Amino acid sequence: MSDPFVPKILVLATDKCAYPGADAVGKAHQEYPSNVYILRVLSPVLFPEDFYLRAYSQGIDGILIAACGSDCPYHGAYDRLAVRIDELTSRMKSGGLEIERIRITAICTVCIKAFLKEIAQMSDHLYQLGPVNRELAEQLRRESVERMQAKARFPRLAPALQGGLG
Repeated sequence: MSDPFVPKILVLATDKCAYPGADAVGKAHQEYPSNVYILRVLSPVLFPEDFYLRAYSQGIDGILIAACGSDCPYHGAYDRLAVRIDELTSRMKSGGLEIERIRITAICTVCIKAFLKEIAQMSDHLYQLGPVNRELAEQLRRESVERMQAKARFPRLAPALQGGLG
C-alpha cells in the first residue's frame, strides 16, 4: 500500500517583504503545513528557468513565488521576474507540465492571512493535480539548459550551466 500523496511546496520568499510575512505567521502562533519549504531569497529574478524545472524534477510539486510586487527594492526586478515566469509557463504548457504548479504573488511584511491563503490555495491545486511528472520536468530542464548554452556568449563556459566543468 502506497503512502497518500502530500504535495511538496517550495516558497521563494523575498528577503525584504515575503519572508518577514512568513515569519510573522510563526510570531502570531499560526501554522502552515510541514510540506511547505521556505527559501529566503534576495530576489526570485536571480533564479534561471532551469532552477524551477530542476525543482520539479527533484520532486517539488509546486512553487509559490512570494515577492514584493511593485514595492520591490530592486528597480525593474519584479517586471523581469514576471517576464521570466511567463516564458517558463509557456514552455511548461507546450511541454505538457501543468502551469498551475507555479504561482507568483505579492506578500507584504505583515500579510499573515494572505500568506496562509496562498499556501492553502496552492496546496488545494496540487492535491487535484497529483504528483509532478519528474521525468517530464527533467526533459524540459535539459531543453532549457540547451537553449541557455546556445545563447551563451562564451560557449566554453556553457558546461558550467549544467552544474560543473567535468
